[in-house]
Amino acid sequence: MNRDVAVIGVGMNHWGELWEKSLRDIFVEAALAAIDDAGVDHIDAMYIGNMSSGLFNGQEHLASLMADYLGQSPIPATRIESACASGGLAVKQGCIEVMSGMRDIVLVGGVEKMTDVGTDEATFALASAADQTYEVYQGVTFPGLYAMIARMHMEKYGTTREQLAQVAVKNHYHASMNPMAQYPQKITIEDVIHSVMIADPLRILDCSPITDGAAAIILCPLEMAHRFKNHIPVKISGIGHATDSIALHTREDPTALPATTAAARKAYKMADKKPEDIQLLEVHDCFTIAEICVLEALGIMEKGRGGEAAASGLTWLDGKIPVNTSGGLKAKGHPVGATGVAQIIEIVTQIRGEAGDRQVDKARIGLTQNMGGSGGSTVVHILEAAQ
Repeated sequence: MNRDVAVIGVGMNHWGELWEKSLRDIFVEAALAAIDDAGVDHIDAMYIGNMSSGLFNGQEHLASLMADYLGQSPIPATRIESACASGGLAVKQGCIEVMSGMRDIVLVGGVEKMTDVGTDEATFALASAADQTYEVYQGVTFPGLYAMIARMHMEKYGTTREQLAQVAVKNHYHASMNPMAQYPQKITIEDVIHSVMIADPLRILDCSPITDGAAAIILCPLEMAHRFKNHIPVKISGIGHATDSIALHTREDPTALPATTAAARKAYKMADKKPEDIQLLEVHDCFTIAEICVLEALGIMEKGRGGEAAASGLTWLDGKIPVNTSGGLKAKGHPVGATGVAQIIEIVTQIRGEAGDRQVDKARIGLTQNMGGSGGSTVVHILEAAQ
């Protein structure tokens, strides 16, 4: 059996520093919103994307915990981990469950509560997604890794400091129209360039924040979606998943993202689409250079020319191919386990025509790209309006 899969419900909470809410509170809030949005009266299974609740919150065994607090025991529930790609991989696994015929109504959620620890502890937890022996032990954390990628891209292709800044400016502008975003403030190129240095050439406004938040979607067979009249169904027509070496130094070209290219190739083939068919994207902009490299890896921009995308206006809301209309990880926030699910929510919201001031005109086909670490794992989904 190989059934088509539709997204029939979405839900997320306002992301930020949610001091008054626990890990379980945040997840249940988003899950209930998705259930209500779909109009379903039950769920058959549940997948939860989460990177590191053990280090952030001292809490493992999330699957049964969240099923219990959502009031859904004894349904099968599974936690999925793939660093910052945990949410995207959870979506893939939920799709497989529906495609296979194992279950009909599947909830896929992602959650992370990152502010229960200090900045040093959060940095340590996030660094667990890098190569401990050859990177972390040597003192390198993710800002340093992406700074090396940025410096190499600048030296190799002439990418400028201003082009990096334009990515942040664009995504904050998009977030200013997203009521769920952590940082909806508009910023300028000068704001970015003169913000605090983190790892040369990356400054703090080049970096995604530490975030608490959750997101959830409801999946079902496309043939069943007509039973739920709340919204038009959105089909997940392509899925790609690939891995690469974790350590940056072992890659032939650190400015390339082979896992993203391989995952995209699989998703394009499954959906019978080409890069030029995609109308909007949500991509993994954990740092401004990441968005630039990802657009090249997906075939949206030629290699070495990704820096031109935001600077030319191409990827702005009113551009030819809007990227990160939600505000992206950079401004919407990056609760690492939830990011991949929230990317799906943004594309679904756009295809439904429910994005408000940030609505992309006639949005019908979108792509999400969720990445772990410095590109060691990538999950790509292609979504389109159901016929």
